Amino acid sequence: MDQEMVDIESQVIYRATVQQGAPHISHKEKCLVTLKFNDVVYKIKTKKSGLFDKNTKEEEKVILKGVSGIVEPGEMLAMLGPSGSGKTTLITALGGRLGGKLCGTITYNEKPFSNAIKRNTGFVTQDDILYPHLTVTETLVYTALLRLPNTVSKEDKVMHAKSVIDQLGLTQCKDNMVGSPYIRGVSGGERKRVSIGQEMVINPSLLFLDEPTSGLDSTTAQRIVSTLWELACGGRTIVMTIHQPSSRIYYMFHKVLVLSEGNSLYFGKGSEAMDYFSSIGFAAPALAMNPSDFLLDLANGVYTNELNEDHPIDKQKLVSAYKINIEAQLKARLEGISDLGNRVQGEFQDKGFGKWPTSWSQQFFVLLRRYIKEKKHESFSTLQIFQIIVTALIAVLLWFKSDISHLQDQIGLLFFICGFWSYIPLYQAIFTFPQEVKMLEKERSSGMYRLSSYFMSRIVAELPMDLVLPTIFILITYWLTGLKPNVMNFIYTLLSLLLHVLTCQGIGLAIGAIVLDQKTATTFATVLMLCFTQVAGFYVQHLPKFMHWIKYMSNAYYTFQILIGSQYHTGQTYPCSKGQCLIEEYPAIREMGFPDLHRKALAAIVLVIMLIFYRLVAYFALMRVGVTKNLT
Repeated sequence: MDQEMVDIESQVIYRATVQQGAPHISHKEKCLVTLKFNDVVYKIKTKKSGLFDKNTKEEEKVILKGVSGIVEPGEMLAMLGPSGSGKTTLITALGGRLGGKLCGTITYNEKPFSNAIKRNTGFVTQDDILYPHLTVTETLVYTALLRLPNTVSKEDKVMHAKSVIDQLGLTQCKDNMVGSPYIRGVSGGERKRVSIGQEMVINPSLLFLDEPTSGLDSTTAQRIVSTLWELACGGRTIVMTIHQPSSRIYYMFHKVLVLSEGNSLYFGKGSEAMDYFSSIGFAAPALAMNPSDFLLDLANGVYTNELNEDHPIDKQKLVSAYKINIEAQLKARLEGISDLGNRVQGEFQDKGFGKWPTSWSQQFFVLLRRYIKEKKHESFSTLQIFQIIVTALIAVLLWFKSDISHLQDQIGLLFFICGFWSYIPLYQAIFTFPQEVKMLEKERSSGMYRLSSYFMSRIVAELPMDLVLPTIFILITYWLTGLKPNVMNFIYTLLSLLLHVLTCQGIGLAIGAIVLDQKTATTFATVLMLCFTQVAGFYVQHLPKFMHWIKYMSNAYYTFQILIGSQYHTGQTYPCSKGQCLIEEYPAIREMGFPDLHRKALAAIVLVIMLIFYRLVAYFALMRVGVTKNLT
């Protein structure tokens, strides 16, 4: 009866907290969550072989070995253990983000993980994955616009994001850029609170945090945990991993789970852990000792006695003691407890959400605005514009007023334009997805938006750079290098170049999405584009028959044809040793085949097909990123 009164009191405090801190998201009644995990086992397969060993053996490694526990509304559970003990694996499994061979049962108010539960769950990763050039306010507002459902107006979403800023004590830095290791921004503690704020905007019933105090000083770490303690006291269920908390932080934990090599050594109230280990023969050497230090020593197989002497211990004894003294009672409780969340608040509500919190168009425009705001300093940077203008001026100086009497030079100019604008958009596009893969994994795992809306926003956001810079380049070079001074020919040349640029961008997007490693992708793209430019028809006119197929895969081959067709026509002549020769008889053009109207149309169609094909390849390659359980 007393416990029920405490639970009801927690619920009342929780409701007051929600009403005070988040008055603008009354679109649904929050559901208190009881998290249970029973006999959780996780295995991975590893391959072992020597350098010259042909017999590769596949072994199975057990990461989690039957871990159990329960966390109720108003409680904060801390998972302690040395590196490699399985803390991050367990919290990832509890957060519904772990695939593979996972056994055991994990329930949320007696229900399995689902999209409805995911939308009531926040997950803060160990690394603060944030856009460095956005301000604190912009970061949380964009998150609110994407994660809160359509039943909440845009104005209320913005107001709610600002209330979260106030709640987490970020008011003083709300207009500062988030920053990164290379860009000056907010402090480490403020960055962590911004990461927590991104999950708090959905007013989660269940909040997971992986090492929220990692890399922070003790004072900042205490402030972070104090904030989490207040959230837990408001009725939320909070689970975190933490490596070595101070004694002040340790005593804020309602429950503690101690792990060692995937085994549970203790589960229960944090305040009772020292008494438990003392009862099984491992008393702390001093009352003033930090409990977490003592627990970690035990988890590492080291016991410090009252004389401050370290002795190695058999960790299996601790595992056996846990099974005898704690596990049986814990499992009985897991079977018998009734869920406060179901009894008082009912099941998770999915009203107003549908499959996704917002529509495709809303996701697209929010992602587009966010990406443009983050990348605007790169798209038209002074250095990039300077690079294009200088290259254009050098081309003008080299090919100034060349005419058809120097046909080889003019063809060389057309090929230079084709080659130069093969690499610029290619390398720009390659970096798009490798730089964003962590952000995509994080946001897709939380079900924030569709992959298609993300992908289209990236393509559209890159268009200004892809279209404006080549246009500037052609405006400078075309009229001063002796190319045909006709508006229609100029437009024809410009459109051909823009089609080529978009095709090269598609190749870069596909390579970047497939490889997802900048160095490897750059190397592969360089080799591929060198092959494409070498068979385009300028460097080699007489390809061996067994190499002919390569040129039909080269976008540069088709672009070069169209550019030549933009300047010359059938029956046109040029000065030669015989007097005047037909343009189609020029050796380089004759071997390639003069691009008449039919050839030019075919080349344009092939480039359009390539443009679409490579983007589809990139899209399907990205489908594997951030795909977790129940994420569609």
